[in-house]
Amino acid sequence: MLAKESRPRVAVYGLGGTIAMTSDGSGGVVPALSAAQLVAAVPGLAETGVDIEVEDFRRLPGASLGLSDLTDLAVEIDKRLASGTVDGVVVTQGTDTIEETSYLLDLFHTAPQPVVLTGAMRNPTLAGADGPANLLAAVQTAAHPSARDLGVLVVLADEIHAAGRVRKTHATSVTTFRSPNGGPLGYVVEGTPRLLNHPTERTTLDLSNLGSGPRVALVTVALGDDGLLLDGLAERVDGAVIAAFGVGHVPKNLVPALEDLANRVPVVLASRTGAGAGLATTYGFPGSEQDLLGRGLIQAGFLDPYKARVLLWALLATGHERAAVSETFASASGHSPPDPSHPSEKMRKPTCAVTN
Repeated sequence: MLAKESRPRVAVYGLGGTIAMTSDGSGGVVPALSAAQLVAAVPGLAETGVDIEVEDFRRLPGASLGLSDLTDLAVEIDKRLASGTVDGVVVTQGTDTIEETSYLLDLFHTAPQPVVLTGAMRNPTLAGADGPANLLAAVQTAAHPSARDLGVLVVLADEIHAAGRVRKTHATSVTTFRSPNGGPLGYVVEGTPRLLNHPTERTTLDLSNLGSGPRVALVTVALGDDGLLLDGLAERVDGAVIAAFGVGHVPKNLVPALEDLANRVPVVLASRTGAGAGLATTYGFPGSEQDLLGRGLIQAGFLDPYKARVLLWALLATGHERAAVSETFASASGHSPPDPSHPSEKMRKPTCAVTN
């Protein structure tokens, strides 16, 4: 007689967000629904054959989540997956910060089981609320064997995105999430994840090395920028990301301040455009990408400024020094490693892993 096949098990962690909001009587909505209430409100979930466990981890708007909330969650998920009691994890949260929170969780996620983030653009009091459909698709993805070994995924509007690529691109549209560099990994079709491509590589860090949180600034360069936000910045931060024009350009008057900053703390040069890679050798004028990289700034490559800040924060929080930071960014962004002979490079063997 054949043994009865076990049902897949998925743990749902609730963090709050629009998906969990209801009216508080003042004319606005606030996070109020528990993870159990969210799961109970999903039509068709009981028919999927997936056993659901729920955990109320936080009940906050997405904008109020902090880095410590996410590292605490990473620890809890790591323990849950290591116990072997679930086949996957779903996290519900506000969409404001999913593009950042998913990447932070991805950096610390080394288990084969999928971790899927989802949320909603329309709260449950509105016609056409998308939360139940998104949660259903996220559970179906997290429970499916094809989603294993892909790291952290983001599933909304029946699209499956890699955490390292996904961006929120519209303030209100239910199809706000896009992956400009590479497109979605696949789609949920009739309740089954259909994967059309896979991430080429992922950068992962050792969660056990996590120390006190560094302070990492994100400075966006604008037309006619006089560098006010750079004044005294080195004394106040442990690292910085510069969201520069185009392929990595800044006004020439900012060059001295950026060089001084890069001599004191790791400074990552990213493009503020939101898609495409920064360049390295095409332009040579003062304030160009070639000029800035030659002065010790670190190339973000395909990583947008928000994800570059998350990676820099995570590297510094796990004890990486400048050379290891540069080397990891080179791997994570698809560029060649930096020149170790550059005076700003203090060599240290990196403790992160890039997995194919």
